[in-house]
Amino acid sequence: MYVKSNIGIVNALIRITVGLTVLAWSTSKLVKRPWRDSYLVMAMLGGMKVAEGIVRFCPLTALFERGQDMVQEKRVNHNNNNDDEAVEEILPYNPS
Repeated sequence: MYVKSNIGIVNALIRITVGLTVLAWSTSKLVKRPWRDSYLVMAMLGGMKVAEGIVRFCPLTALFERGQDMVQEKRVNHNNNNDDEAVEEILPYNPS
């Protein structure tokens, strides 16, 4: 499986720094209170952020970009058909 990097170098460095900070914090708390599962979850989340920074790939960003591409493709297809009502159906509702 080919993973194309979808975050920048600064974003990756921030993710690595924050991930290591969260990992160190949760590990120190886990040593004092090993029966607490919340610290274990935080350690896993910190490790995930470190891995995202090293690989420079974020699955949530990729999912969001893929969804945006699908909406744009539907807009292009519906504009070719001159069907304005169908375009309104795929646009997300924005109450503001």
